[in-house]
Amino acid sequence: MKMFNSPQTLVLLALALVLAFAVPLKAQDGRQDYLDVHNHARDDVGVPHIKWHAGAAQYAWNYAQIRKRDCRLVHSDSGGRYGENLAWSSGDMSGAAAVRLWVKEKSDYFHKSNTCRAGKQCGHYTQVVWKNSEWVGCAKVKCDNGGTFVTCNYSPPGNVRGRWPY
Repeated sequence: MKMFNSPQTLVLLALALVLAFAVPLKAQDGRQDYLDVHNHARDDVGVPHIKWHAGAAQYAWNYAQIRKRDCRLVHSDSGGRYGENLAWSSGDMSGAAAVRLWVKEKSDYFHKSNTCRAGKQCGHYTQVVWKNSEWVGCAKVKCDNGGTFVTCNYSPPGNVRGRWPY
């Protein structure tokens, strides 16, 4: 018995496969996708969930448009209004994947001493879980060089010198 003997059936099967893989990838760039990864990390350390902020998202989007030309990991100057995490990939990367990169820094963070492992970064992670940050807004842009730039802005900003994130 031939299951896929008509050209129409093969086209429908191919379309179904493309949609099955394309839709979940695109879905990881929505605001709930950013929030889910942030809030899972925040649950792990017992701090309140962070909420989406349209103003912070607009700020992030505006800055992402500037970085679209070069995809450089250069922080914006919000004048202390926002904390900021940046991520870059030479290819495509979802917004949720960028947040997961920041959360991976948890293994290099020592809460007891509020320090990072020597030669490592953990400030992206501590910003994600900063207990006093209540709001976040994020944006992603495909850069002219083919890379991806992701930024999230936090209010109030975290990583205050001399204070613990949680």
